[in-house]
Amino acid sequence: MKRTLLWLLGLALSGAALGQMKGHDMGGSGDMKMSQPAGALADGEVRKVDKDAKKITVRHGPIPSLGMPDAMTMVYRVKDPAMLEQVKPGDKIRFGLEKAGGQYTLTRIEPAM
Repeated sequence: MKRTLLWLLGLALSGAALGQMKGHDMGGSGDMKMSQPAGALADGEVRKVDKDAKKITVRHGPIPSLGMPDAMTMVYRVKDPAMLEQVKPGDKIRFGLEKAGGQYTLTRIEPAM
Protein backbone atom coordinates (compact mmCIF):
# COMPACT_ATOMS: atom_id res chain seq x y z
CA MET A 1 0.00 0.00 0.00
CA LYS A 2 2.75 2.42 1.01
CA ARG A 3 4.68 1.54 -2.14
CA THR A 4 1.59 2.21 -4.29
CA LEU A 5 1.06 5.62 -2.67
CA LEU A 6 4.69 6.58 -3.29
CA TRP A 7 4.41 5.45 -6.89
CA LEU A 8 1.22 7.51 -7.42
CA LEU A 9 2.81 10.55 -5.75
CA GLY A 10 5.85 10.25 -8.01
CA LEU A 11 3.62 9.94 -11.06
CA ALA A 12 1.62 13.02 -10.07
CA LEU A 13 4.74 15.12 -9.49
CA SER A 14 6.43 14.01 -12.70
CA GLY A 15 3.51 15.36 -14.74
CA ALA A 16 4.04 18.81 -13.26
CA ALA A 17 7.77 18.65 -13.97
CA LEU A 18 7.20 17.62 -17.56
CA GLY A 19 4.78 20.50 -18.03
CA GLN A 20 7.53 23.10 -17.52
CA MET A 21 8.33 25.03 -20.72
CA LYS A 22 11.60 26.62 -19.59
CA GLY A 23 13.99 26.66 -22.53
CA HIS A 24 11.39 25.24 -24.91
CA ASP A 25 12.16 26.43 -28.45
CA MET A 26 8.69 25.69 -29.89
CA GLY A 27 10.32 23.37 -32.43
CA GLY A 28 7.17 21.27 -32.70
CA SER A 29 5.04 24.18 -33.84
CA GLY A 30 5.78 23.67 -37.53
CA ASP A 31 2.16 22.84 -38.31
CA MET A 32 0.82 26.00 -36.73
CA LYS A 33 -1.05 28.28 -39.07
CA MET A 34 0.98 31.38 -39.89
CA SER A 35 0.04 34.17 -42.22
CA GLN A 36 1.07 37.66 -43.12
CA PRO A 37 -0.43 40.48 -41.07
CA ALA A 38 -3.86 41.48 -42.33
CA GLY A 39 -3.53 43.57 -45.45
CA ALA A 40 0.19 42.81 -45.88
CA LEU A 41 1.02 41.87 -49.44
CA ALA A 42 4.30 40.85 -51.04
CA ASP A 43 5.48 41.93 -54.48
CA GLY A 44 6.34 39.34 -57.09
CA GLU A 45 6.39 38.29 -60.72
CA VAL A 46 4.45 35.35 -62.11
CA ARG A 47 6.83 32.86 -63.71
CA LYS A 48 4.44 29.99 -64.46
CA VAL A 49 0.73 29.19 -64.10
CA ASP A 50 -0.30 25.52 -63.80
CA LYS A 51 -4.10 25.45 -63.88
CA ASP A 52 -4.29 21.64 -63.85
CA ALA A 53 -2.26 21.37 -60.63
CA LYS A 54 -3.82 24.57 -59.19
CA LYS A 55 -0.34 26.04 -58.61
CA ILE A 56 1.54 29.20 -59.48
CA THR A 57 5.27 29.89 -59.60
CA VAL A 58 6.20 33.34 -58.28
CA ARG A 59 9.56 35.11 -58.07
CA HIS A 60 9.51 37.46 -55.08
CA GLY A 61 11.65 39.42 -52.68
CA PRO A 62 12.10 38.73 -48.95
CA ILE A 63 8.98 38.11 -46.84
CA PRO A 64 10.31 38.36 -43.26
CA SER A 65 6.86 37.94 -41.68
CA LEU A 66 6.81 34.36 -42.99
CA GLY A 67 10.46 33.57 -42.31
CA MET A 68 11.64 34.14 -45.89
CA PRO A 69 14.65 36.46 -45.49
CA ASP A 70 15.85 36.14 -49.09
CA ALA A 71 14.47 36.69 -52.57
CA MET A 72 13.43 33.42 -54.18
CA THR A 73 11.23 31.71 -56.74
CA MET A 74 8.67 29.31 -55.30
CA VAL A 75 5.70 27.23 -56.40
CA TYR A 76 2.55 27.88 -54.37
CA ARG A 77 -0.83 26.23 -54.16
CA VAL A 78 -3.71 28.66 -54.62
CA LYS A 79 -6.65 28.97 -52.26
CA ASP A 80 -9.06 29.57 -55.15
CA PRO A 81 -8.20 28.15 -58.60
CA ALA A 82 -10.15 31.04 -60.18
CA MET A 83 -7.24 33.31 -59.18
CA LEU A 84 -5.13 31.62 -61.85
CA GLU A 85 -7.43 33.03 -64.55
CA GLN A 86 -6.36 36.57 -63.58
CA VAL A 87 -2.63 36.19 -64.30
CA LYS A 88 -0.12 35.01 -66.88
CA PRO A 89 3.68 34.56 -66.85
CA GLY A 90 5.47 37.90 -66.69
CA ASP A 91 2.71 39.70 -64.75
CA LYS A 92 3.83 41.83 -61.80
CA ILE A 93 1.60 41.05 -58.82
CA ARG A 94 1.01 41.71 -55.15
CA PHE A 95 0.01 38.59 -53.25
CA GLY A 96 -0.90 37.27 -49.84
CA LEU A 97 0.33 33.98 -48.39
CA GLU A 98 -0.69 31.69 -45.58
CA LYS A 99 1.33 28.82 -44.11
CA ALA A 100 -0.55 25.80 -42.79
CA GLY A 101 0.65 22.25 -42.36
CA GLY A 102 4.15 23.20 -43.46
CA GLN A 103 2.94 24.42 -46.87
CA TYR A 104 2.35 27.90 -48.23
CA THR A 105 -0.90 28.77 -49.97
CA LEU A 106 -1.42 31.88 -52.05
CA THR A 107 -4.60 33.45 -50.69
CA ARG A 108 -4.82 36.70 -52.65
CA ILE A 109 -3.57 38.11 -55.96
CA GLU A 110 -3.85 41.62 -57.31
CA PRO A 111 -2.01 43.51 -60.04
CA ALA A 112 1.05 45.45 -58.87
CA MET A 113 0.75 49.22 -59.14
